[in-house]
Amino acid sequence: MSGKARASPDAATEDTILGGRIRLRQPKTGYRVAIDSVLLPAAVPARAGDTVLDLGAGTGAAALCLVHRVPGARVVGLELQPALARLARLNAALNGVSDSVDVAVGDVAHPPDRFAVATFSHAMMNPPHLAEARVRAPRSASRRTAHVEGTTPLAAWIDLALRSLKPRGTLTLIHRADRLAEILGELDGRAGDIVVFPLWPESRGKPAIRVIVRARRGAASPLRLEAGLVLHEDGGAYTREADRILRDGGAIDLAPRARSA
Repeated sequence: MSGKARASPDAATEDTILGGRIRLRQPKTGYRVAIDSVLLPAAVPARAGDTVLDLGAGTGAAALCLVHRVPGARVVGLELQPALARLARLNAALNGVSDSVDVAVGDVAHPPDRFAVATFSHAMMNPPHLAEARVRAPRSASRRTAHVEGTTPLAAWIDLALRSLKPRGTLTLIHRADRLAEILGELDGRAGDIVVFPLWPESRGKPAIRVIVRARRGAASPLRLEAGLVLHEDGGAYTREADRILRDGGAIDLAPRARSA
């Protein structure tokens, strides 16, 4: 997914994503971008003119991927770690999209006022996936904050995202498949038109570890389970469809499929 890294003076490396289309500075150690940050924005149904909230923006990878795919969209991010937020703003400048991507420092549990009002067309998030009591926390403080839930539960992330959305706005998140029941419980009664999209590691029978979930605030349509995306061929290479998203910046289409009679 990333190109050759080059060391920079601020203990960061400069890498590329989307097949070299996006430049990305990120910490040399600690939090590093993975494919979740590319898959997530690919599933957001944004259009030119929409404003998208990015909770847990990190170094801005998801925001950059979204505005690359949807010129004219604007992403406003919220990031707890000041060092990552600074890199996100730097990355927006490196890619010439400072007018389209802005990342503020703040806590999902106690967000700045402008993040808790219904002004966003869409929200996306890749929250910490690991419950603190179930894992050995990484030594790196940056990685620990990014990957381990800590004192801010998943419910708080979903609550803020839904409160930030305009009526009928969409929330898109990527998370562990074994926490799907918890996610659906938090959405119950507050959002509908829910789509569950599994991410299969490969084609031969291994269970999905990750899922993308998308929901629409205030909708009442029933839940829909999609076939999902197989990420790897049996030999380890990305599948053609995964490559189209991860290297070419293509979209993940979660719209209902037309059924033949």
